[in-house]
Amino acid sequence: MSGEVARRTVVSAAGGAGLVAVLTACGGGTDGKTGAGSPGAPKEAGTPLARVADIPVGGGKVLADKGVVITQPAAGEFKAFSSKCTHQGCAVSGVADGVITCPCHQSLFDASDGSVKGGPATSPLPPTPIKVEGDSITLA
Repeated sequence: MSGEVARRTVVSAAGGAGLVAVLTACGGGTDGKTGAGSPGAPKEAGTPLARVADIPVGGGKVLADKGVVITQPAAGEFKAFSSKCTHQGCAVSGVADGVITCPCHQSLFDASDGSVKGGPATSPLPPTPIKVEGDSITLA
């Protein structure tokens, strides 16, 4: 009987280790790299981001490869924020009707100032300094 108990113990321990490995792979660490497509924001001033015509009034555009979301809350007024959701680091997916949305857990952010309009996020999207010259939007 002791052989049978030992075998169950080994199988149970192996199953527990497997569960820990799975949970670790899916877990939300504190390194800020969780979530699908959580790009780093560009750092260099002058980096081209978009053309003014690419950003609709009342909407915006997510530049996943640059880690930025640019909005135009009112005609001629441009804002930019990190595209990384402050809840678990997923990349936001779109901007419509003055709201930036995160597809992972449906956090909502105000397109005019990045503030939280609906959770689970509790912190606003950090602003990204931009410069608009003529038809070009670049990092400031």
